[in-house]
Order: sequence, then structure tokens, then C-alpha cells
Amino acid sequence: MKKNIGPTDKMIRSVIGIIIAILYYSGIINGTLAIILLAFAIVLLLTSFIGFSPLYKLLGINTNNKKL
Repeated sequence: MKKNIGPTDKMIRSVIGIIIAILYYSGIINGTLAIILLAFAIVLLLTSFIGFSPLYKLLGINTNNKKL
């Protein structure tokens, strides 16, 4: 599994995931939309920490600038 997420992409994913989590836990978003967004935030954070996105693999996208 080659890493296909670069450092800038990781930072953006992490920030968005954390913001969604804060909105959920502070009660600003609630209901079904909140659960969907929280699941999306978890996916963003996991792919950020792993450095690999299966969707990027399917689409042929690679934001990682390092040559492997």
C-alpha cells in the first residue's frame, strides 16, 4: 500500500475532521446529518494518519510528492 496523500492534503483532512468533531461534540450539528458528518470526519482522520486513500487509488490521484 503506497502512500498517496501528501503533507498538505493530510493537514487539510485533519483540520476538517477536527472541526466536524468539535461541531458534533459541542452540539452545533445534530441528528442524521451530524452522524453522517461524524463518519466522514472519522474517515478523513484515518486516511490522514495512514497516508493512503482508497478513493485516490481508484481515481489515480497522488498528492504525495515523494518518489517511492
